[in-house]
Amino acid sequence: QVQLVESGGGLVQPGGSLRLSCAASGNIFSLNAMGWYRQAPGKERELVARFTSVGSTNYAYSVKGRFIISRDRAKNTVYLQMDSLKPEDTAVYYCKKESMGLDYWGQGTQVTVSS
Repeated sequence: QVQLVESGGGLVQPGGSLRLSCAASGNIFSLNAMGWYRQAPGKERELVARFTSVGSTNYAYSVKGRFIISRDRAKNTVYLQMDSLKPEDTAVYYCKKESMGLDYWGQGTQVTVSS
């Protein structure tokens, strides 16, 4: 079993920044195959940024150059630094961990970008 707890969401003005955290616990052997997804109202959940199974990174085209995914192995935590936020970044952001053929999701954290 894997447990994921996200934090760091909130309300921010356009152009602002937020940093999301995802703390993992349970049967965590590595922070590979782990990342961030988001779902806006009326839209499907989509990839934002992730570490692949071999530790490289993938980013959605819409966030490249603005968001950075990072991790702290000592804390079993993955971060998402979000800069130059836009209203279209408004969504619930979810952390996902792939482990032993299963997908584990956090509860999500709301990010709202509005003036």
